[in-house]
Amino acid sequence: MPSSADRIEDYIRVHSLREAPALKALRLENETKPRFNMQFTPESAQLLQMMLRLMGAKRGIEVGTFTGYSGLAIALALPHDGKLICCDVSEEYTAAARRHWEKAGVAAKIDLRLGPALATLDTLIKAGAGKYDFMLIDADKTGYDGYYERALVLLRAGGLIAIDNVLWGGAVIGASGGGADTRALRALNNKLAEDERVDISMLPLGDGLTLARKR
Repeated sequence: MPSSADRIEDYIRVHSLREAPALKALRLENETKPRFNMQFTPESAQLLQMMLRLMGAKRGIEVGTFTGYSGLAIALALPHDGKLICCDVSEEYTAAARRHWEKAGVAAKIDLRLGPALATLDTLIKAGAGKYDFMLIDADKTGYDGYYERALVLLRAGGLIAIDNVLWGGAVIGASGGGADTRALRALNNKLAEDERVDISMLPLGDGLTLARKR
């Protein structure tokens, strides 16, 4: 019998999720893969799409692309002249992303850069700070703090940082302990709670999603 949490999730999806056919096709394909739980949840993607549309966002960065679900959701929400830079290290997973982006007609909006994300972000900083509207962080958890700090340089005032997996299955709740990923997420959550450079809201969507607005 489904748990109450599963039933609530199903209810939310039935009553609010408006998933584009291209996104649904990609999600269903992902569910056949061994690491499909790495995918950004459709509810989180829809919220991010709404935020980007409300902001009138045009230029953004994604750290952690996997098979391209979040990148596709973002590209669909951007205007025709919008641009998303996607950072990832996997040729295998991003090959699937490219295929779905092409099929959905949004490939021209996406600049995929393969290689360590910190190096990519540092290159972008050298090209000019304060030029981007948003960043989605959904990659290696021990790298989150470095990505966050670079986001604060790259984003304009009022820009949005979205950070996924901040609850980490509840493991972050303890005061100490856990593996390197848990410790990194717990430290970042503690830091964000006191960081006067941003306005924040932590939401229980998916595995936890924090939205931070650069002041």
